[in-house]
Amino acid sequence: MKIALLGYGKMGQVIEKIALQRGHEIVLRKSIEDAFNGLENADVAIDFSAPDAAVENISTALKLGIPVISGTTGWLNEYENMVQLCHEKNTAFISSSNFSLGVNIFFELNEYLAKIMSKFDAYKVGIEEIHHTQKLDSPSGTALSLANGIIKNSTYENWTLENPMSNDIVIDAKRIENVPGTHTVSYNSDVDLIEIKHLAHNREGFALGAVIAAEWILGKKGVFTMKDVLNIGNSVIR
Repeated sequence: MKIALLGYGKMGQVIEKIALQRGHEIVLRKSIEDAFNGLENADVAIDFSAPDAAVENISTALKLGIPVISGTTGWLNEYENMVQLCHEKNTAFISSSNFSLGVNIFFELNEYLAKIMSKFDAYKVGIEEIHHTQKLDSPSGTALSLANGIIKNSTYENWTLENPMSNDIVIDAKRIENVPGTHTVSYNSDVDLIEIKHLAHNREGFALGAVIAAEWILGKKGVFTMKDVLNIGNSVIR
């Protein structure tokens, strides 16, 4: 498989290593100042860039009919436009806040736990996320996915970073050197505390999931999620 890396920072370099280990070829390594030369030769594009570069990266690949795997967050106000473009060009697209296999299992656990806990008013939910200081968006896309999973399965209606209303989920976003990503969902009451946590040891889990998604999407048409790739939960194909 020929892969275009749209974004060649730390994550792009780890994705390259994993892809080469799995027998794939890299035909483009694009940093933000580089052109798209070689993109037309790719079987799939993997976008781990910056929020202000993601839309151009994704749309350029989709316009060429190249399937896109995007792990960039902070640009999702343009998501529906990318979905429409994907359908217009009859290609394939997956955008995920987190491609880690473990995190996507964690997403499922989070939704299941939210359904159970919605019956118990004594518990108040909270989310903590910790990332390295180079991360540009706050809260993380993964924390937002966790919050939305809770909202979908409970009476909570919104998330906030501060000054919560009674039906808000508080997200505590922290930035600490050399932390790949830690997410904790807690349910606290006057008598006890229930927590589920995902702690990433390094970036390789995110990279492996992105490459697996790229392998899976070849030959497919449409907009998919990591639930489709992993065949877990209730996936949605649009």
